[in-house]
Amino acid sequence: MDSELQQASQEAATPTTAAVAKATAETARRNIAADAETRRQRQALELQRERILSERTSNPHRRSALAAALLEIEEKLGELGWTVHL
Repeated sequence: MDSELQQASQEAATPTTAAVAKATAETARRNIAADAETRRQRQALELQRERILSERTSNPHRRSALAAALLEIEEKLGELGWTVHL
């Protein structure tokens, strides 16, 4: 009887293969969603960067504002693991 009780408690403490597979699949879905969100954020920031780089202005205040915006965007891109593509 003790061995049956020990076996039952071990089975209850050990996750089943189905439970492990379900948890693994859920983790994979979350990772895929997080990766997709990171790619979207990076793409949006890259588009903003390209727009700023393409702007031309003779106004020094506007140029300094664009430079500050470019610096901020590149910092955010750096946080996302982006590097300058030459």
